[in-house]
Amino acid sequence: MKTLILNGSPRKNGDTAALLAVLNAGLAGSCIEVSFYYDDISPCIDCRCCKAEKRCPIDDDMQDVYRYIEECDNVVIASPIYFNELTGKLLDTASRLQMYFSARFFRHEDAGICPKKGGVILVGGGDGDPQKSYSTARILLHHINTTRIFPLVCSHGTNTLPAAEDAVAVEETKRLAEFLNGE
Repeated sequence: MKTLILNGSPRKNGDTAALLAVLNAGLAGSCIEVSFYYDDISPCIDCRCCKAEKRCPIDDDMQDVYRYIEECDNVVIASPIYFNELTGKLLDTASRLQMYFSARFFRHEDAGICPKKGGVILVGGGDGDPQKSYSTARILLHHINTTRIFPLVCSHGTNTLPAAEDAVAVEETKRLAEFLNGE
């Protein structure tokens, strides 16, 4: 069992990291975490190369991420919520999933990604609504052939209660790990 975590948080020890620690503790198999704030991944430059062939010419860490996506059984998107959306760095990197979109809609080819399970972990405070960012994350998961997605795991009160102390979010994160470990 291989799980890929796409981490959109800039804080190495923040609320997103706290819930990811709970997730990692419950996951079977191997886990690879890609941290978009610390890995060398550029956004899509709309060069249109992937419209003609299955490749992205930008030579950076995203080349490894493509391989991880194609090999993994599970994918989790984890992010703070900024103004009702996933973080900008996560969205920049997500634009590179255009390669899979192009396979399906322009080249009319199978993208070569086995079906997988997934989940979304969001953290945030304030008066925003996590549903917009959850919808965006689900679209991204869909384009990498995530066919079964666990319900949203969210700690949305981190301005007053750290995610690590949010008993509901911690329990839901444990349930997400069980879902990913299952058949």
